[in-house]
Amino acid sequence: MRSIVGSLKPWVWGWLLLYLLNSPLAIAADNTAAGDNPAEVMQQFTKADHDDQTGVHKISDHRKQQIMFIMGIALLIFIVTTVSLGIAMVVFAKPVFVAHMIFAGFSLTLAVAHTIVAIVWFFPK
Repeated sequence: MRSIVGSLKPWVWGWLLLYLLNSPLAIAADNTAAGDNPAEVMQQFTKADHDDQTGVHKISDHRKQQIMFIMGIALLIFIVTTVSLGIAMVVFAKPVFVAHMIFAGFSLTLAVAHTIVAIVWFFPK
């Protein structure tokens, strides 16, 4: 009985490795945009990014949209994986029921979280 990790194609591992290695580089490139001046760097830490009376941090609409987009991409990947495992299980009689159910749970959880975040952030007041 082969595990799901061993049954993945080499090109899937290549894309996964490329994604995992590229993510820290993208974060580091984004953080260096503040500048090399120490005063500018300190201003990033000391500026008020929250409301003093309520203690709630402000998040720009652009950042909220980025977060929703990332959640949507992850949700799409989970759904496609769930469907692929379901097809492999039914059509090709592969023993991937547990993996299929795990990804179905991830998909449902992320879909609910995505919906709640969208309603809280973008529902008209």
